[in-house]
Amino acid sequence: MEGNSIAGYREIEHVADWELNVWAPDFPALLVQAAKGMDALSGLKFEVEPCHRQKIVLAAQDQESLLVAFLSELLFIAQQERLGFNRFDININAETPTEKLELQANLEGYPIQSLNKEIKAVTYHNLKIRQTDKGLEANIVFDI
Repeated sequence: MEGNSIAGYREIEHVADWELNVWAPDFPALLVQAAKGMDALSGLKFEVEPCHRQKIVLAAQDQESLLVAFLSELLFIAQQERLGFNRFDININAETPTEKLELQANLEGYPIQSLNKEIKAVTYHNLKIRQTDKGLEANIVFDI
């Protein structure tokens, strides 16, 4: 996705890995754009049925760690269960600013028909979620 849209993703040229720039008005929307961008980079294609629903719960100390944990969980499910997701209902909870962030996500998707290229891992390389005048933005580097 390009342009001045309120949320989106775009590939950044990278020497040995893949880098993705994502932006969105808030953190749950940033997670969704990161997941969609990761799927687009790998060339993921879905089967048309059957539809699968899955719930995941994750916790982390900060937004960057939660972003990596979320994308890593999606990669794990794709590799182990051959499932990809295209609908996300994400809630983030934290009682206090010093408490761990907890993600609860209801996912909906389909079996994976094909991938052009497999992503091995989501990295922390230069990962920093930045506040902008339009919301949040981050660059994510994937090991391929």
